[in-house]
Amino acid sequence: MFPGKGCTPRPQREDRHVTRQPDVIADLSAEGDAVDQLVAGLDAAQWTLPTPADGWTIAHQVAHLAATFRMASAAAAQPEAFQAMISQLGDDFDANVRMALSQYIADPPEVLLSRWRAERATAEKALAAVPDGQVVPWLVRPLPAPVLAAAGMMELFGHGQDIADALGVDRQHTDRIGHLVGFAVRTWDFGYLARGLTAPSVEFRFELTAPSGAVWEFGPEDSAQRITGPAVDFCLLVTRRRHRDDLALRATGGEADYWLNIAQAYRGPAGPGRSPGQFR
Repeated sequence: MFPGKGCTPRPQREDRHVTRQPDVIADLSAEGDAVDQLVAGLDAAQWTLPTPADGWTIAHQVAHLAATFRMASAAAAQPEAFQAMISQLGDDFDANVRMALSQYIADPPEVLLSRWRAERATAEKALAAVPDGQVVPWLVRPLPAPVLAAAGMMELFGHGQDIADALGVDRQHTDRIGHLVGFAVRTWDFGYLARGLTAPSVEFRFELTAPSGAVWEFGPEDSAQRITGPAVDFCLLVTRRRHRDDLALRATGGEADYWLNIAQAYRGPAGPGRSPGQFR
């Protein structure tokens, strides 16, 4: 789910939650540790448990994370190796995902876990070493390292949720998800692009309540199109891990209401998402 081919986000104005590189790298590491804690004690049978993503076990989720962090570390530290990686990608999104998974999914659980930890550590170190203001190559155009790290937060949130759902675990979130919130606002038009639709010209207003109770605000205050509610629910929506009917998000205005149906913070096919009432 890192931004894929065709990644051309159209930022909102007045982003009041600013992603700073030292913070996002540290928070990326902390979120990775949280997902690690979900899987570190699992036995071999649990690694084969199905997750809500059709055809994906817990092992598939971790293999995907390993592959995406490997790509991010190459982009930050080995541009030539990164270009060699993406030269192997075709236009079939699902085929690209399967190819990336194939490098890890056959590993025994203990090997897969070790490799994912190594890929994470390498990516975090590489992203942290990028000088302020310098961009790194990515699939369509270069990105600032903090933005790429925020995309990594999205990966950990979404795939971590799939793992938690497979295990029946309730996750506890912190204000670290603010990086994902900011990234999702930045890429608010991805849901339209994934469906071949033209995003409306109007800018949305987002007012989202952080786990700490702080309010994160984006977009013009006088916009008639508004999204309000808990930031955790917003993250569940834009990673398509919960249906809008099961979330406490509210829309004002027809465009904003429609957006709740299609919101996603990643490029590529939207997939079926989740059904209303699928989770307790």
